[in-house]
Amino acid sequence: MSQAYPAEFIPGARSAVFTCLCIQPNEKVTLITDRVTEPIAASIAAQLAELGCPFNAFILEDLAPRPLTDMPAAVLEDMETSAVSIFAVQVQPNELHSRMQMTDVVNRRHMRHAHMVNITPEIMCDGMRSDYDQVDRLSQQVLDRVRRATRIRATTAAGTSIISDMNPAYKWFKTSGIISPEKWGNLPGGECFTSPGDVNGTFVVDGVVGDWLCARYGLLASTPLTIEIAKNRIVSCSSTNKQLGQDFWAYTHTDENSDRVGEFAIGTNIGVSRVIGNILQDEKFPGIHIAFGNPYGEHTGAPWRSGTHIDVVGLGFNIWLESPDGEQQIMHEGKFLISA
Repeated sequence: MSQAYPAEFIPGARSAVFTCLCIQPNEKVTLITDRVTEPIAASIAAQLAELGCPFNAFILEDLAPRPLTDMPAAVLEDMETSAVSIFAVQVQPNELHSRMQMTDVVNRRHMRHAHMVNITPEIMCDGMRSDYDQVDRLSQQVLDRVRRATRIRATTAAGTSIISDMNPAYKWFKTSGIISPEKWGNLPGGECFTSPGDVNGTFVVDGVVGDWLCARYGLLASTPLTIEIAKNRIVSCSSTNKQLGQDFWAYTHTDENSDRVGEFAIGTNIGVSRVIGNILQDEKFPGIHIAFGNPYGEHTGAPWRSGTHIDVVGLGFNIWLESPDGEQQIMHEGKFLISA
């Protein structure tokens, strides 16, 4: 891959290859990108070349028209002989199915996979420069506590007030940026997540919404989206930006489980200081985000499925964990009360 790239990408690319994925010289890698993201992928390819590992790089537009209806067969076939895959692409509407085809291979083969959806130069110079060893230590502290929790309560000054009763049959995971065969992870990383048992209350999205709506609507501080949730399903949503509310409602009513809370997560990337309008990084911002749709059942154990998945991020959380040992507050106004 001969595309030029700025030197500012090098620390983030090295972090991805050497720290987060810990790629070894004898491991084959599949690198997937598109025309827009090619400079970022080129910086990663340069690190792979320096390491000396075998890899194949694919540019999606060379293989199929966008938006993708299916992941190109050449990509999936190459992944069948790789230990690691890296997906650095700007997604387009209605491409989730193709990404799920890719992660199905990852899950079946227990590959280490870096999911860098909508990665940008800003993220390469921001979230990808986090100290992922420190983020991993904090994530483990959070994971140890939430695994014991039977209920999680959260509030924000903007009006969020939710209670999530946890299902002990569903597993918690950390995707701290240190990626293992157990669970592929987004980069930049930094979260602990599960599928909840039952969520009720009000969630005010004054950060960002996910998927393609993120690029369209950006930061929501001035036009927050208020979502009412009962028995794990969306009851209503509203925003002064009427089109945002309509688009979110339509997205979360694509199939029978698109309006169901599939993911409950706590962002743990203390290396990022603000939301930037990009869900890839913003969902790792310290606090709570939830997602409606696919619960990643192959990992969490949730027995249902959806063809959609959309994250919503709020800001400035207070978080309490309830367990048989009592109640513990782990965050106050967006700051962790536990240390790495």
